[in-house]
Amino acid sequence: MAVTIKDVAKLANVAPSTVSRVIANSPRISQKTKDKVREAMEKLGYHPNFNARSLANKSTNTIGIVMPSSANKAFQNPFFPEVMRGISTKAHQEGFGLYLSTGQTEDEIFEEVVHMVQGGRVDGIILLYSRINDRIMPYLQLQNFPFVLIGRPYGEHFQDVTYVNNDNYKAAKTVTEYLILLGHQHIAFIGGELDFVVTVDHKKGYEQALENANLPIKPEYVVFHQELQEGGQDAIIELMSLNQPPSALVVSDDIMTFGVMRMLSEMGIRVPEDISIISFNNVLISELSSPPMSTVDINIFGLGFEATNLVIEKIKQPELEPQNVIIPHKLVKRQTCKKVIYQKQ
Repeated sequence: MAVTIKDVAKLANVAPSTVSRVIANSPRISQKTKDKVREAMEKLGYHPNFNARSLANKSTNTIGIVMPSSANKAFQNPFFPEVMRGISTKAHQEGFGLYLSTGQTEDEIFEEVVHMVQGGRVDGIILLYSRINDRIMPYLQLQNFPFVLIGRPYGEHFQDVTYVNNDNYKAAKTVTEYLILLGHQHIAFIGGELDFVVTVDHKKGYEQALENANLPIKPEYVVFHQELQEGGQDAIIELMSLNQPPSALVVSDDIMTFGVMRMLSEMGIRVPEDISIISFNNVLISELSSPPMSTVDINIFGLGFEATNLVIEKIKQPELEPQNVIIPHKLVKRQTCKKVIYQKQ
C-alpha cells in the first residue's frame, strides 16, 4: 500500500497541510519542522508526486536552462559544467529540478524555449549567455515569463532584464594594463565570437587600456574565433604570421588559451620567455597547463548559483523589480606573463 501525506504527518506529529508546505519548501515553515517532516518522509519511503502537484498548483518546480549552442558543443568548454554546478547546487537547495535545452541550432533552441513556455514545462528560465540580436530574450519579455540572464543584456530596450554578470570591460582593461606595466607594447587580443556581448566588453576594455597608454590599436592584432581549443590554435597561427608578431596576448577564454599554448609549443615559441599570455575564467585547465596560466577568476560557480537564486525569487514573487548582480573577479597571477625590456615601435 502506497505511503500517503497523512502517514508522513502522523509520524512527524504535524498536520497534513504542514507536510504539503514542506514539500513545496514554503518559507512559512521553520527549518526544524522541515527537517522533522523530511526525516519522516525518508523513513517511510515517501516520494511526492510532483506531476500531480504541478497540475494542482500550476507549478513544475523546474527551471529551464538555455545553452548558447548544442549541449554537446557547449560542454567542450569547462565554463559550462562549472556554471551548471552552481545552478544545480542552488536548485537542489530549493527543491527545483532542471530542464536542459538540447537544440543543435539557434532555430531549434528558440523552438525549444517556446515549448518550455507554452507547454508549461518550466516555471522560469536561465539563459547562459548574452548574444547580440538574440530572439529568445525579447520573446520571454513579451510572454512576461520569469527569466534571468547570465551576462549583460545588449541594447537599451533590455534595461529591465534581471541579470548576473562580471564587469568584463573592467577585467579586460585591467589585464591589458597589467601587460603594459610589464613593458609590453605589442599586445594582441583573441576574442570569442563577436556576436556574444562578453566578447564585445572584453574588446572594449582591451582597446581602452591601449588608448590610455597612447599605444596604437592595430586591427591585425584583434582576432575572433570560437571559444574552443581549435579556435585558439587558428588564432595564434594568424597572429604569429604577421610581420610584427605580438609579444603578449589577451585571450578571452582559458580553453582557447590552451589551444594557443599548444600551437606555440609546436612553433618552438616559449611562454613566457618569448610571449606572455593572460586569459579569463580560471577553469581547472588553467592551473594544470604547462606553464600554469595567468588568468582572471570570474567565479563561474557564483554566476550560476546567484542566477538560480534570482530566477527562483522571480518565480515566487513576479512583481519584484529587475535586479542586476555583478560577481567580483580577481586576477590570478601564475607563470605565463613576464616583464620585458622596453620595445621600440
